Amino acid sequence: MTPSEIERLEFSSGGVASWVSSNERHRNWPVVYVLDDARSAGVTSVYVGETVNAGSRMRQHLANPAKGQFRRVRVVIDETFNKSAALDLESHLIRWLAGEGRFTVMNGNEGIVDAQYYERDLYRESFRDVFERLRADGLFERSIPEIENSDLFKLSPFKVLTPEQAIAVEDIVEGLLEDLTTASPSASVIEGHPGTGKTIVAIFLMKLLADIRDYDDRDEVESDSMFAEFFVPENRELLRMLRIGLVVPQQSLRESVKRVFKKTPRLSPTQILTPFDVGESADDWDLLIVDEAHRLNQRANQSSGVNNRRFIAINQELFGRDDPHKNQLDWIRARSRHQIYLLDAAQTVRPADLPQEVLRTLTDDARSTHRHYPLSTQMRVRAGSDYVEFVRALLRGELGPAERPDFGDYDLRLYDDLAHMQREIIARDAEYGLARLIAGYAWEWKSRRDQNAYDIELDGVKLRWNSQPKDWINSPGSLQEVGSIHTVQGYDLNYAGVIIGNDLRYDPGSRRLYIDRDSYRDAKGKENNKQRGIFYSDDDLLEFITNIYGVLLTRGMRGTYVYVCDPALRAYFEQAIVPREGEPAQIRNQPDSA
Repeated sequence: MTPSEIERLEFSSGGVASWVSSNERHRNWPVVYVLDDARSAGVTSVYVGETVNAGSRMRQHLANPAKGQFRRVRVVIDETFNKSAALDLESHLIRWLAGEGRFTVMNGNEGIVDAQYYERDLYRESFRDVFERLRADGLFERSIPEIENSDLFKLSPFKVLTPEQAIAVEDIVEGLLEDLTTASPSASVIEGHPGTGKTIVAIFLMKLLADIRDYDDRDEVESDSMFAEFFVPENRELLRMLRIGLVVPQQSLRESVKRVFKKTPRLSPTQILTPFDVGESADDWDLLIVDEAHRLNQRANQSSGVNNRRFIAINQELFGRDDPHKNQLDWIRARSRHQIYLLDAAQTVRPADLPQEVLRTLTDDARSTHRHYPLSTQMRVRAGSDYVEFVRALLRGELGPAERPDFGDYDLRLYDDLAHMQREIIARDAEYGLARLIAGYAWEWKSRRDQNAYDIELDGVKLRWNSQPKDWINSPGSLQEVGSIHTVQGYDLNYAGVIIGNDLRYDPGSRRLYIDRDSYRDAKGKENNKQRGIFYSDDDLLEFITNIYGVLLTRGMRGTYVYVCDPALRAYFEQAIVPREGEPAQIRNQPDSA
């Protein structure tokens, strides 16, 4: 393909008029353009668009006060462009700009597309050339891999939805608007395995609802979008005074989402809530979207005495007394009229998490009202949903020799030397970024009190647990540390090196996995619930611990490397993981990378 041209013009009536008259393609050809603000030393906001009549579209933008801040236009012109290619490049630029984080991207997210079209792969190769030329012109600072490895990119509301995600979003918004019209309460459940994009749906919904609420009649809504019909004055009025919040129970993920909201127009970090924020709120919420709802707490001994007292005070305020059977799900219901829960019951990892029977009732109630939306398309692990099912069957002790599906080029390996696996993870990080060691909670956290101490010592390797609880994956030094379930749940890695400790073992005689209670070092992970008279058996803990490893083993997008401490469990993993005859040997232990 011939290289694209990038033309620059002043965003003014005179600048546009002169540019339009100079070439017929400026008024009758598919192009993609970027508006930015050149008035100050630092570029702060951008808008990306596509059109087949650039002259007419520029005049529309000039007449729109919302675009008055912009002073410059870059137009991408390519003699091979068609409408589909232009839409695709527009979507890519929006996502890259949002992911880099230097700008406030002023677009809505209703027009992000991922359609198939003739020679799409060739066009997408040319997009990288466009990116590099825009980067040379100062619009980008970081490379595409650096941008795409960032949380701002991964958690951005400017995402291409899978068909099932898009249908769920459309049905939920349609139902919510109807419920607001009839003043009816509602509860919806979006359920999916790891990597099906539950958090993405939550963030996308927050942005879409804000765009519908705040759009101006002069805004350019993508007419081909399945959400375009929502952008009408009556829906704007329905949402105008709505108080909407996103509840994120996990501390680390919550901080990352706040950064995304800080960079997203019409969203605010103050909308990101803990369950305690909801319970203590002075005012009710119209809509609460609850991400990782399986991590909401039941009444149990909290992480601090302060939170124990807060739990009691919230129950007393909301229900008139401290009822130990009331949980954080009850707080959500008491403080909001409409709720959207995103969950996976197989990702409960602590006794304090909502009990399975509560989650089952929640999903059953949603099914009965036709507000249950299952997600199955795997968006994280390149091996697809078969890999997630394989991991869960493996952790149930159900897999024998030759039962491993074909995972294509997904890089799954089993190691018997931790030093070897560590070197390979470091090599993958140098190649792709975002390769980390993660482990089950089978070692005491000595380094929390003594920074000179090591927590994990195996095969001559000395390692420390994550030195910070918030955004550990992106923190300095994380490549030399080991992350726990509490720092990685909800995140993507390119490669995950998973250490399975002696908390999980295998009995070859009964062919079943079991737990070593003394080797499980998360005090809160095995604490009995004396307030409610609940005592957790070894079988109960086995479910939590296998759920933890199920989460850890599904973090890696490109590959997962595994080291198993228990010899019997390692032998069981080996017969399930090693390649069958005729398959590539990439998943056996290999020499170090060159």
